[in-house]
Amino acid sequence: MSRQDDLELALRLGDIADSITGRRFRARDLRVHEKPDRTPVTDADTAVETAVREALSSARPDDAFAGEETGGSVTAGRTWMVDPIDGTKNFLRGVPVWATLIALLENGRPSVGVVSAPALRSRWWAAVQQGAWLRRGAPDSTPLPLHVSGNTRLADAYLSTTSTRTWDTFHSREAYLRLAEACWEDRAFGDFLQHCMVAEGTLDIAAEPVVNPWDITALQILVEEAGGICTDLLGASPQSGTGALSANPQLHELALKALSDPPGSTFGGVTQRKGPSC
Repeated sequence: MSRQDDLELALRLGDIADSITGRRFRARDLRVHEKPDRTPVTDADTAVETAVREALSSARPDDAFAGEETGGSVTAGRTWMVDPIDGTKNFLRGVPVWATLIALLENGRPSVGVVSAPALRSRWWAAVQQGAWLRRGAPDSTPLPLHVSGNTRLADAYLSTTSTRTWDTFHSREAYLRLAEACWEDRAFGDFLQHCMVAEGTLDIAAEPVVNPWDITALQILVEEAGGICTDLLGASPQSGTGALSANPQLHELALKALSDPPGSTFGGVTQRKGPSC
């Protein structure tokens, strides 16, 4: 099988997911329960993951599977990783910003990624050495090639995170504010969308202090194939769970420094305010 075969399969899996999430989005009988970590899961999450797992067991019976809801682990060979609904809180509240994330890892590295957001009428995808692409609107609309922005200064950079509250728990709110103050503007577009926007070049930096492997793997290959870098907050693999940072190479280096400099240091020509450690 070729990488193109794997990409085409991943896109078909996205279609399967969309057919389920499209029916259940804003459904009055949507069933929701809380997992032990207090994050919500809906009947649509479990239905998508079950359907994708079953499709893969038929199409790629020798490949491993790892999903947010039904488990599994990454093997030394080929592993398909699925987040059935990234942005479940949005999904259950009727906010259309959510997506299914599908990735193929080969020997621990993502080689194919699909991000399907049917309520936004958008799908992003990438494969190693095949670039990153976006299709908006009808399924037969022409895909657009993606590339990260050319900004090289934090003072010109548009930054996004998911929630500033999580920086207190998993990294440092002061570190994030230090980066935000050095940037032109910051917002909280959140979850998958901010990393997709980095790949599109409409955002310059996406930073979040904690992610799970299924949250970031499909996005990592998308950003990388668009010419960017996606790591954790220490510059290592984002699959480590210690956050995610996406940007073009120049801004990525500057953002890493901003997030690691001690309080009171001078960054971007501005002496950062001192405050209690978070």
